[in-house]
Amino acid sequence: MEKKVPASAKEWLMEIAEAYKDAEEAIAFGPAAGVNFTENELFQLAPSVCIKFRGLKRSKNNIKKATEAALSSYAATEDIPNGITATPCMSFAFCYIASHYGLELINEIEANELLQYIDAHQNQLDKLIAI
Repeated sequence: MEKKVPASAKEWLMEIAEAYKDAEEAIAFGPAAGVNFTENELFQLAPSVCIKFRGLKRSKNNIKKATEAALSSYAATEDIPNGITATPCMSFAFCYIASHYGLELINEIEANELLQYIDAHQNQLDKLIAI
């Protein structure tokens, strides 16, 4: 299911909503795998969904790059009151963008601009996820 990297911030918002819904489907399968998790933990799936959506090989190197970028960035920002990771969908979006950065699919400037756009359009992201 390879997709091109979105060309605009609006396309990113739409893709993040799609990626979030993809990750959300995993909640139902958790108990069968002996794992119970909720929407609050979906950010942890962002690196895997990033790799899946970009059609990249699930190599140890790709998984490590995406996961380290996402989770280290998340850990550095999670304690900021009302920060970008304050809600489950924003945590996922943050980690999804950071995964792309870790895989060198976008650069730091692009990542920061996208995160600012997503932060400013949280309501729109919520609506896209609800569809």
